[in-house]
Amino acid sequence: MVAWSALEALPTFVSGVLIAKAIDDGFLAGRSSAGFAWLAAMAGLWIVSAFGTRQVYPWLILSVEPLRDSMVRAVITASLHRAMRGERDVTGSSVSQITEQVEAVRVLLSTMLRNMRQVVAAGVAALAGLAVLSTTLAAIVSGFVVLAMTLFVVVLRSLFLRYRVVVLRSEQVGNVAAPIVSGIRDVATQAAEPRAAADVADAIEEQAEALRGFARTRVLRLLVVTLGVHLPLISLVALAPWLLSSQMLTTGALAGGVIYVAGGLQSAVMFLVNAGSTLLVSLGVVLDRLAEVCADEPSTTPARSSASPLDGYNMRLQRVTFGYSQHARPVVHDLSIDVPEGTHLAVVGPSGAGKSTLANLLAGLTEPQHGQILLDGGELGRIDEQQLRREIALIPQDAYVFAGTVRENLTYLRPDATTEALADAVAAVGAGETLARLGGYEATIPAGGEGLSPAERQLIALARVHLCPARIVILDEATCHLDPAAEALAEHGFARRPGTLIVIAHRISSAERADRILLFSGTTPEVGTHDDLLARSDLYAELVGYWRDEHRARHTDEVEPEASPHP
Repeated sequence: MVAWSALEALPTFVSGVLIAKAIDDGFLAGRSSAGFAWLAAMAGLWIVSAFGTRQVYPWLILSVEPLRDSMVRAVITASLHRAMRGERDVTGSSVSQITEQVEAVRVLLSTMLRNMRQVVAAGVAALAGLAVLSTTLAAIVSGFVVLAMTLFVVVLRSLFLRYRVVVLRSEQVGNVAAPIVSGIRDVATQAAEPRAAADVADAIEEQAEALRGFARTRVLRLLVVTLGVHLPLISLVALAPWLLSSQMLTTGALAGGVIYVAGGLQSAVMFLVNAGSTLLVSLGVVLDRLAEVCADEPSTTPARSSASPLDGYNMRLQRVTFGYSQHARPVVHDLSIDVPEGTHLAVVGPSGAGKSTLANLLAGLTEPQHGQILLDGGELGRIDEQQLRREIALIPQDAYVFAGTVRENLTYLRPDATTEALADAVAAVGAGETLARLGGYEATIPAGGEGLSPAERQLIALARVHLCPARIVILDEATCHLDPAAEALAEHGFARRPGTLIVIAHRISSAERADRILLFSGTTPEVGTHDDLLARSDLYAELVGYWRDEHRARHTDEVEPEASPHP
């Protein structure tokens, strides 16, 4: 790009020299044809310059778009890691970083390489041409330009610091507004609209004040224009009589010098100070902020071992304890259990007992505060991260589908899957009707799974994981939106699949289908079969009775409108 930019700036570099030749050796010497010939040569160089401009654009695309893609990947990865570490206020700021800030970098860099590159190259060419034309003129003009650029650097630093505050305040608006928007129903029911509005208004006012401070600093750019453009022109005009009378300059050389200053140099300084300063400051601040977000933090966890094949998939929990803070009551307390390879284990317990927390521990998404989770005899937290994600798959209650085709959604964890393997996975979890309704594997799913019911989203997620190579599958109420028959079909499909199945049970039928049941209440867990726990555990009997009563009540509600004489 630099090479083509140099060719693009060639007419600016020689313009003053050719104007001087046309005047001194042509028109003033009575040789009009020679003067017009010099001018024609300059016109020809502009055609060459246009060719150089044309050649810049392919390189521009190859520079900007891959950078944007890599930044999106880096920011999303960093945001997920921050969320996994339990950092607060990740959602609002991450959305701003992935959308506004990354897109700002793409636009700013594209504009800078397209426009600022062209104008600044012309300014450098003008100074170089001025040095070739006259060292005297070059010395006069360069002195002012050096002073102007020194002041510009000082102003640029001040603008950078001010705009950084603007970006941080913008993120804060997202951090404040995101939880309010997501919980708007609770805000309304608690009559907390004034408080919520005041919180958002305060954040917006802080951002507005930061913008006002940034605008006040921008006024200093006028001094840079005065030093870099206006004073050099005034000096040339004021010194012209003396330079001409002392024969230090010819008339043509003076005209050429004015062309360099009023043409290429003035355009470059004006653009750099006005649009350029905005581009540089914005690009610098946003890149600096994204670099902070994506910076690798020192790991406080043991280094993971390199990937090596596992000999088996036996899982063992040894006195595992976990709480969400050092001083909070542990959600999981001193839990020990063996989950041999091939086991179908159901986890049941009261609401809020910590079953989803246990699922995260088993999946290696959360590390215990005390105790160990072993897989194939090795500590789960020391297994290579990518290998661990291939071996253990967790489906949460809120199934995720993304914009793309059905095939892309299903093969996300196994891109090389054949159509036959896809069909087997779809049939195994009972997603055939959903596939037919959507229009087949090549049908497009819009962003957020719009148009799909919660049950259909769960079926797609189930089929995706059934297809993947994971040998341990954890269903964290992943079938809660399916009816009992569909749930039974999906769980049977996973039970027949090679490997271990762990189900956080949503219905009593899920527990009845399991080989073993972990009755999890956070304090005194019990393990056994359905009949065994029903006979010896009052808590399990209460849960079974509650589930069956709830199912009976739901079934009665469904049939009563038909039987009632007063619907």
